[in-house]
Amino acid sequence: MQDGIRRVVGVFAHPDDPEILAGGTFARWADEGAEIIFVMATSGDKGSSDPDMTPDQLVAIREEEERRAAAALGVKDVIFLRYPDGELEPSLDLRRDIVREIRRFKPDVLVTFDPSNWYSENRINHSDHRAIGEAALAAAFPTARDRLNFLEMERDEGLSAHKTRFVYIANAINPNTSIDISDYVETKIRSLREHKSQMGLSEGLAERIRSRALDPHAPEGAPRYIESFFVVTLRV
Repeated sequence: MQDGIRRVVGVFAHPDDPEILAGGTFARWADEGAEIIFVMATSGDKGSSDPDMTPDQLVAIREEEERRAAAALGVKDVIFLRYPDGELEPSLDLRRDIVREIRRFKPDVLVTFDPSNWYSENRINHSDHRAIGEAALAAAFPTARDRLNFLEMERDEGLSAHKTRFVYIANAINPNTSIDISDYVETKIRSLREHKSQMGLSEGLAERIRSRALDPHAPEGAPRYIESFFVVTLRV
């Protein structure tokens, strides 16, 4: 991790997003001494095919699963904004809520989704993922940086403007940085096992996670697991 980076905020749409996309990286950073929080826009209240499940029941289940998963990675806290699952838009209200957490926590690094990633050959990216990425990027720059944006936060809540140094964009179409998670891939898998309502993490699925994380450029005979990002270095 770069020198001077000690505080990280991950901004995601649903419980299990941070573990899937960057669980190994968060575990590594936490092990290296970084203080990390997650900001979850929704509590995943639509993510069940159980005919007897209600949204309120699912919120309680998934928030607890996310807290356990985050703790397994060494994350300090999880904040739930409780927007409706499947209905996220990059609205001014969502941006304001993210700015509040940026100004409160004052991270060196913000991690979020790539809002430009709409689809690949075999999947369509969830609309909530694109929306939270767009809102989080706008929150990091320029909104949280410029004190006259949401000036009431400074006046009423004592939250001053904050300049985030780095933005790590996960699920990026054209990543420019890879993080070695070789020592943390099993931690990532353990954290994902906490999301029991979403995945029965069999050994077969765990092996697919390992396979997807393999670095294709690693020397033969020396497995190296990575997570990739597009990293933006902001002027401060």
